[in-house]
Amino acid sequence: MPSLRDYRDRITSVKSTRKITSAMKMVAAAKLKKAQDAAEKAQPYAQAMAGMMARVAGGIVLSTASPKLLIGTGRDQVHLLIVVSSDRGLCGGFNGNLIRFAKAEVLRLQREGKTVQLLTVGRKARDILKRDFASLIIKSFTGIGGKERVGFAEVNEISKYMLGLYEEDKFDVCHLVYNEFKSVLAQPPKTQQLVPFTLPEQKETTKTAELKSPYDFEPEEERLLAELLPKNISMQIYRALLDSAAGEQAARMTAMDNATRNAGDMIKDLSLQYNRARQAYITKELIEIISGAEAV
Repeated sequence: MPSLRDYRDRITSVKSTRKITSAMKMVAAAKLKKAQDAAEKAQPYAQAMAGMMARVAGGIVLSTASPKLLIGTGRDQVHLLIVVSSDRGLCGGFNGNLIRFAKAEVLRLQREGKTVQLLTVGRKARDILKRDFASLIIKSFTGIGGKERVGFAEVNEISKYMLGLYEEDKFDVCHLVYNEFKSVLAQPPKTQQLVPFTLPEQKETTKTAELKSPYDFEPEEERLLAELLPKNISMQIYRALLDSAAGEQAARMTAMDNATRNAGDMIKDLSLQYNRARQAYITKELIEIISGAEAV
């Protein structure tokens, strides 16, 4: 049976842990507000960019002269997955759910006979995926999502590297895998195709009307798309990083709140056990004193 000193030390240790988790919760809540505002402000621009791309692309006839990012390589063999995670842990199942989702995508593609390559953004994705798919990782970027603010210049490094691989015919299809920020409690993993560019899904009754543009483009649509497609890819990656940053802080705030509550419950249980043990020691000493007095 633990001694009273052991109980006191354990209670002191749990109280110190509760102070840390409570402070981390408040820090995550402050960072979440900034990250959520940045993610929400990027949504209208990203959606407008996607809509404009759909209108321009919907007015052309695909041919060999069309941009390569639009028509693709003509093959569907080599798939590149860009996996976006956080650099730090202590955020509940945020990274674990993403990695399981990414692994399932890799295994699915491999079962279909595809060649898979991985480009990781975030230290957690690199470290965990390296255990099972080290040979598939071609490049890792770290220190981007963990900063106070995600910079668009840093995102350009990722998109330029990916586009360079595409120009060299190193892959045929590229998908982005990240946690989509829906709310403080929901950041489900999501996959989005970046290359080749795909038109957003529309209802069949309105698809033609929505994609048909009332404007005449100058210069022609193919030249516009050649300039806009790389920018659109950078914007979609940027939005994914902003969503990931906001989701990380939301998941960390929730995880630290749960940890703080659990620490409080543990302190109550340990205090109850401590009081019972102390009462048992007092009762034992009284019995010994009374027994000794009666023996005399």
